[in-house]
Amino acid sequence: MVKKRIFNDPVYGLISFKHESVYRIIDHPAFQRLRRISQQALSHYVYSGALHTRFQHALGAVHLMTRALDTLTSKGVLISDEEYEAACIAILLHDAGHGPFSHALELVLVNVHHEAMSYSIMRQIALDLNLDLQLAMQIFSAQYRRPFFHQLVAGQLDIDRMDYLNRDSYYSGVAEGVIGYDRIIKMLDVSDDRLVVEVKGIYSIEMYLMARKTMYQQVYLHKTVVAAEFMLISILRRMKYLAGKGEILKVSEPLKYFLELPVSDNQMVQDAELLDKYLQLDDIDILHAIKASAFHPDRILSRLCADLMHRRLFKVSTGSEEAVKKKVASLKERLMNKENLTEEESSYFAGLKKEHLPVYKSGKEEIMMKMKNGTLKKLSKLLPEYKDREVVKYYAIGMKY
Repeated sequence: MVKKRIFNDPVYGLISFKHESVYRIIDHPAFQRLRRISQQALSHYVYSGALHTRFQHALGAVHLMTRALDTLTSKGVLISDEEYEAACIAILLHDAGHGPFSHALELVLVNVHHEAMSYSIMRQIALDLNLDLQLAMQIFSAQYRRPFFHQLVAGQLDIDRMDYLNRDSYYSGVAEGVIGYDRIIKMLDVSDDRLVVEVKGIYSIEMYLMARKTMYQQVYLHKTVVAAEFMLISILRRMKYLAGKGEILKVSEPLKYFLELPVSDNQMVQDAELLDKYLQLDDIDILHAIKASAFHPDRILSRLCADLMHRRLFKVSTGSEEAVKKKVASLKERLMNKENLTEEESSYFAGLKKEHLPVYKSGKEEIMMKMKNGTLKKLSKLLPEYKDREVVKYYAIGMKY
């Protein structure tokens, strides 16, 4: 019998869960690993408090899932105990597949999206704990016959976003990211097994969309964060290059395994050895490698590691795609002349980054509003200014002179 503990969450207060299986999964090493995976990668280079983890986010997401399911049940939506438990497990493990520094290094060490890794980890945990997680896996992968469960896990108004917006704004100190999650959850309903929102919650939804945009602009894609993450990726790229040449690197065994692995192989998610090594890999491996490599004889690697470690970050400017491309070309040319680098080597110190600022996408998966007469309307019909709104930003990143 597993003791049902209470977690003191700084965002929601004291939280606990109904099912023993949730606590058993929390105690599994694959989930405990999330204590060592940062939620916001290198955002702490700008917002010093943004040092929270995927572990905290996952627990908060389960708490909000229980609130959402209880709300739906109170409105007459039939949810079995099995479905309730499976939905909680699906959201608990939705980010279990994140690698070191979360999104910052996605597809850099292994060419598999974290969702695919999360699915494989669910399967492994089910075997290790002798749990039947088929329903949770169906909900997670949108295979279950009642779509609203998956929409709560991964949709335009999902529990994942509700928690990370509140949590990231709390730890970063950016108050504009706070959303009225409590009111949004109270406005949730289900129609034909699809998630809908009562129309009286429309302004809470609008504030939620605005908060998400603000967090991308002000936190996730802050120029300094973009610069730091570019440098981190350059470090891993250089390490992979040197490992491929047989150079000796002071890195852990799990990191060594991935540095020597062909990044183009996207079938690796089926490999048992890869999953085992992946679950041994976390932020500590990367941080240790950076610290040790600051003294490596390779001047490119040592320069990148020392500069990132001591926060000597690259400069970032934004502009049109054409202007940014010209800026990057100019930066590379100066690097080649001043630092005596080849064109390929200059790419470690200068580059272009294209990012989308997602706000809202109309279409098949958009948020449906339940009118007072019971009919449904698309959010984009009620708030036309949010129809297919998306902003693309281009960043020129380069070493300072």
